[in-house]
Amino acid sequence: MGMTVIRDPSPGPAPDATRSVPPATGLQGRVGLWLLILLAATGSLLPFGDSALQALRYEREALQAGQLWRLASAHFVHLNGMHAAGDALALVLLWLLFATVLSPRSWLVVLLSSMVAIDAGLWWLSPTVQWYAGLSGLLHGAWAAGSAAGSARREPVALLLLVALVLKLAWEQLHGASLLVASFPVVVDAHLYGAIGGLLAWRLLRARQRASEPL
Repeated sequence: MGMTVIRDPSPGPAPDATRSVPPATGLQGRVGLWLLILLAATGSLLPFGDSALQALRYEREALQAGQLWRLASAHFVHLNGMHAAGDALALVLLWLLFATVLSPRSWLVVLLSSMVAIDAGLWWLSPTVQWYAGLSGLLHGAWAAGSAAGSARREPVALLLLVALVLKLAWEQLHGASLLVASFPVVVDAHLYGAIGGLLAWRLLRARQRASEPL
């Protein structure tokens, strides 16, 4: 399915980098294929059980020993099926809300930026965190970038979701994880660092687009 870049001729805030024509649900064509790939990655390691978790999660002592692959693999390994299902459900919801807000290439930048921010933040700013696993940090990065992009175009739902994200992060920093996820050992700092990484990536993409636009 081809991608068509559109520009809004009406005055207003500049559109985000290479936004494509949005499909009806964000589940069609190439956009939907990326969702299926991410969902597959989310659950692909579950059959390997605890051995995969121990070998692939972010673990401070193992990283000190040179096991640097954990900086990437930690985000795609989960504690159990319920943990993976929760992340998969959140991924689908965010996809339906924001999949077409940015181009696939821009989303890749957002996720990579969130991953780097989480890993760097946990290592340097949260030295007491000994291990971490799951997609939730990256999901918060996508939430931040998607809601910020929508808010820049004055979309009311996106603005509400951005406010909700800020309130959620503030609550977690003050009171810990919400009751909805209290059954899991949640590293709330990963949510904060992921959101910061996603937001910074969106800001850089937006600045680059504006710099490339003719005066």
